[in-house]
Amino acid sequence: MDNRTMTSELILLGFSNGMMTNICLFSLFFVIYLFSVFGSCLIICVIILSPPLHTPMYFFLVNLSLVDFSYSSSAIPKLLVDLLSTRRTISVIGCLIQLKVLLFIGATECQLLAVMAYDRYIAICRPLHYHVVMRWSVCCYLAVFFWIFSFINIIIPSFAMPVTVCYPNKIDHFMCEVLSVLRLSCHNTSEQEVAIFSVGFIALLLPFLLIIVSYVCIISTVLKIRSSGKSKAFSTCTSHITVVATYFGTAMVTYLKPSSKNSLNQDKYISIFYVVISPMLNPLIYTLNNREVKKALTNLL
Repeated sequence: MDNRTMTSELILLGFSNGMMTNICLFSLFFVIYLFSVFGSCLIICVIILSPPLHTPMYFFLVNLSLVDFSYSSSAIPKLLVDLLSTRRTISVIGCLIQLKVLLFIGATECQLLAVMAYDRYIAICRPLHYHVVMRWSVCCYLAVFFWIFSFINIIIPSFAMPVTVCYPNKIDHFMCEVLSVLRLSCHNTSEQEVAIFSVGFIALLLPFLLIIVSYVCIISTVLKIRSSGKSKAFSTCTSHITVVATYFGTAMVTYLKPSSKNSLNQDKYISIFYVVISPMLNPLIYTLNNREVKKALTNLL
């Protein structure tokens, strides 16, 4: 252990120290957060109150909306407070809690997107067996599985490798990102970085490979359909593909690349896409591209 002093609080540097810049960023992120919360809650209410939407696909969409709401609410409120504050501090315990929650929600979304791809695979490639394979008991088991699996995969290993934070206690980020926090550790973090890469492989790459395999089978099946049915089959997948590309692309750039001090500043801006932008876009993507959701929303209104 090197000769450094332990600290009980951390300073989040955020984006800028200029007051006008922070006010503009506050307005922007506040509007994005309102859209994220309103959109997620609206989708949940529409699906729950519309019996025609009580199907496995929309059951998993409710879970995705819950994940998006949790994702944005775990980071953006603290960011909004810091943008209007001159003292952007957070306790070490609070920072570690935010870190674990963000990792847990992020891993859950990866597993959920893989399950949604499997649902589309069964619906398009095995339509006659869909109501048997994706019956409600199976959907509930899958939902319980990806929530519990993410907790076991992320939270439990983090307790086995605690991080002791020392001075300097400044994080060049707007939230407690795991790679940025590790840079402040009093100890050698090579084991933690290997563990993060391993967990990232399980939580990110394996679900992504499952999604790729599912869509390869879906595309090969759709190409055999007559031209009149191809657009309808693809229309049920376009929203999911858009969400997968946005989320997995930015998350893989952050967690599956070799870490370096020069890349941490880039990670701060990359994380905006999957923590701030993605939870706002997901309700818009699934609402604007889905006729059934728009019809159900119109009927409720």
